[in-house]
Formats: sequence, C-alpha cells, structure tokens
Amino acid sequence: MSEPAPVPEQPFYAYELYPHVDTPLDPAPINRDWMDSAHLRHPYRCLPLNIANQNGWVMGSPAGFRAYWYGGVNKEDVELQFDGPVDNRIVSHFGSGVITFTVPFLFRTPPGINLWVKGPSNFIKDGVQPLEGIVESDWIASTFTMNWKMTRVCEWVTFARGDPFCMLVPIPRGLAESLVPKRAQLATNPELTEQYRKWEEGRKGFLHGLRTLDPEAVKRGWQKDYFQGRTPDGKEIEEHQTRLSIREFEQDKK
Repeated sequence: MSEPAPVPEQPFYAYELYPHVDTPLDPAPINRDWMDSAHLRHPYRCLPLNIANQNGWVMGSPAGFRAYWYGGVNKEDVELQFDGPVDNRIVSHFGSGVITFTVPFLFRTPPGINLWVKGPSNFIKDGVQPLEGIVESDWIASTFTMNWKMTRVCEWVTFARGDPFCMLVPIPRGLAESLVPKRAQLATNPELTEQYRKWEEGRKGFLHGLRTLDPEAVKRGWQKDYFQGRTPDGKEIEEHQTRLSIREFEQDKK
C-alpha cells in the first residue's frame, strides 16, 4: 500500500493586538486533572478522549479569579473577585450570568478554514459552561470574545491563573454541508457486517473473561485494537493516530 500524501503546510497567524500580550497560547495538552486522578488513569485508555484533548490550541486565563452569580439578567448580577488587581480582560459584559474573556489576538487561517472557538475539550469546571462558536477566520478583520455561562446560582466558580478558557480547532468550511447523510441497515454492507460481528464476538468474549477472572483477559486489562489502529481481522490502519503533534506559535521572522 502506498504512503498517504503529506498534508501541505499552511500558515496560521495569531496577530497580537497589543505591544505586550501575556495571555498564554499553546498547543492543547493531552492531560486533564480528572483523568490523572481516575483509578489507574483509566480515561487515558480512551483514544478518542486523548485525541480530542490535543486537537487544537488553548488560551490560558491571564488572571486567577472567582465568580458568583446572583441569578439575575443584569451585568451587575455577576460578582468577580480577583486573586490580585482587577483585570478588565475578564468581565461581566452580556449579563444573564455570562463571564466574558477578552481575546488579545486576531487570528487568520488559510482560505476556507474556520475556527471552532470552544471550551477546552474534556476540561470540566463545575457550575459554568463554555459557549462555543464558529468563526470565518480566513477573512474577518476583527477579534472575538470567549464566554462562559454560569449554571449555578449563588455558588462560587473559580478559575486559576493559566486555566484554559478557550480552545481553537480549525475546521474546513462547508465540510458538514458537503456530506450526504444516509441511513441503512447494517446488513446492506456485508463486509462491514462481518467486521462488526467479529468485534462483537471478541468484545463479549473479553468481558466474559474479565468476569470469570480468565488469566489472559485479566492480564490484557483492556482491548487495544482501536488504540493500536487494528481492525477485528487484524488489518493495521496506516493513517491511524494515537497522538497529535500540534505545533507551537513562533514569532514570524518577516
């Protein structure tokens, strides 16, 4: 089988709006505190979680603070208390329990590439929910804000300095619309049906082995076929990814 053609390199600019910008902007890390704290770090066995964690860049909060929502719709109904001096880059701007982070960059993606501006994947913060949007960042001449909606009334929510408050994920514009959704019975695809049956049988056998303390199943601990990019009949997928290599932003030499 021939090697897949390499994806051409394309520039992705983060233009700094001010002479001094101290908001961290880094490749998204694979680690999450709740995954580290789980029994035997089991969540890291879920490859889709790992890939989602890394799939983009994150901005970190420039200040530590805590927020309290009194439940009203006015801007004044959110109280912000900072660990140090008040930081006007983090405010209650829209009301309705929304916290707004200023983004000190104007992003420019290659033609046809949008930015999915979202909360950091699988980063759990109780009492507050990131609001997500998709920006046509290949032409827009303005920046945007990142907003979090508080979901608890009369409870404090805390952001530590450096906590990721925004994740940037590039997506091709029009991709979802270009797909032609179809539903069908699995039996109409004999090859895929056979693959699924093999997986189903293997899964049932493995779970039975764990329940009966079969030494081989206990030693394996978990099934690794997907993690290793291997189909139920043993075929290895060449383009399979187990980790991403997202590059850091570097100073343009122009």
